[in-house]
Amino acid sequence: MTAHDQTAEVDAIVARARAAQARYEAAGSQALYNRAALAAGWAIMEPARNRHLAELAVKTTGLGNVPDKITKNHRKTLGLLRDISNVRTYGVIADDTDTGIIEIARPIGVIGAVVPSTNPGATPANNIINALKCGNSIIVSPSPKGVATCEVLLGYIHYEFDKVGIDRDLVQMIPGRGSKEKTQRLLEVTDLIVVTGSQNNVKRAYTSGTPALAVGAGNVAVIVDETADLADAAEKIRASKTFDNATSCSSENAVVVVDAIYDAFVQEMAKTGGALISDEARVTDKLWVKGHLNPQAIARDADAMIAALGLAGEVPTGTEYLAVETSGIGPDHPLSGEKLSRVLSVYRARDFEAAVETARDIQLHQGLGHSVGIHTSDEARPLVLAQAIPTSRIIVNQAHTFATGGSFTNGMPFSLSMGCGSWGGNSIDTNVHWRHIMQTTKIVSEIPAKEPEVEDIFGPYWKEAGQ
Repeated sequence: MTAHDQTAEVDAIVARARAAQARYEAAGSQALYNRAALAAGWAIMEPARNRHLAELAVKTTGLGNVPDKITKNHRKTLGLLRDISNVRTYGVIADDTDTGIIEIARPIGVIGAVVPSTNPGATPANNIINALKCGNSIIVSPSPKGVATCEVLLGYIHYEFDKVGIDRDLVQMIPGRGSKEKTQRLLEVTDLIVVTGSQNNVKRAYTSGTPALAVGAGNVAVIVDETADLADAAEKIRASKTFDNATSCSSENAVVVVDAIYDAFVQEMAKTGGALISDEARVTDKLWVKGHLNPQAIARDADAMIAALGLAGEVPTGTEYLAVETSGIGPDHPLSGEKLSRVLSVYRARDFEAAVETARDIQLHQGLGHSVGIHTSDEARPLVLAQAIPTSRIIVNQAHTFATGGSFTNGMPFSLSMGCGSWGGNSIDTNVHWRHIMQTTKIVSEIPAKEPEVEDIFGPYWKEAGQ
């Protein structure tokens, strides 16, 4: 297929999506938008379909594991549907008599979503639900490895649409294995782009000329200080680090441990299946092959990863992840970056202040603006972190993977796309959610004047500085 043919194919899909969205909006009601979102949600959450999508994702991508994919598909979708259940996205959504402003919800139009191979079911489903809830149509561009899962997901969504009389053209995908040309065209001709995954795609989205919600890379560092509940911290780090074989951008990549409790915490990690490795170079040489992460080691079950790293028989039976003592940070120290594997870098810090500096240096190297974590009983220390590190989220005493993208035990919106602010080169510093997929029209009426006297504004300043 020539470049012209590829462009024409995308243009035809966008044309159908645009026509379907116009019909959807013309027939619009909150009940309709809610029904469409629920249809897409049930398409992935129905247990048999969820399992099939999880199995297919692991089989075709080689990333993650089936039980955790099932959990992710279920919890991320259920949490999102909870978040949006009582949200108004049609008609009048606010009427403020004090300001005289009435807000009318308006769809954006056609959403383009570029989604990664790490979550080929959950991420497109999340984007689709948000788009439908706000009156939009959406076109998904999956990574090559995620095509098969995305095709099946859309088939399930269309089946649910047929049951409740919703237009299939509201949810489409770029067919086949896709190409850079097709993705680029999608970036150029839709009304809003949501990009999760490849940083190359993120950069392309921001330079496409289309408004974009594109998120930065993760490289989570977590501090364990001398006041922490060490057993609780170790178990939460294990659960988070091993979930879906560390495919999440929110998976811990480094733990920075205060010297006073270092040995005790290493013991707690061992109890949870964390094997301490002191030979940093040995892991580095096997985890990276010719400058690229070893596909036999990343996003794999523990036994497969351990074998790929040449450590079979050298770590305790039941090892779930490797805790590698790491010395440096930066390009010359690959373990200080994202590893997409059950490998956790371990840094020893003199005290809390030194731990903050180490976590900051890790973020400055990679993962700017994403998130850092801390396990502590000192309520002041998260505030110190929030002022010291260029990050959008401080996760306190929680399993990072589960907390960052929304949890039933915290107030973060459920999402699989985390904005990293200007630090990460992003337009937002929040989790991508429904409000980013909707715009408003303001009806502005006159109100009684609220003009202050000059003295009311400058009085305090004049007292301090004079007139």
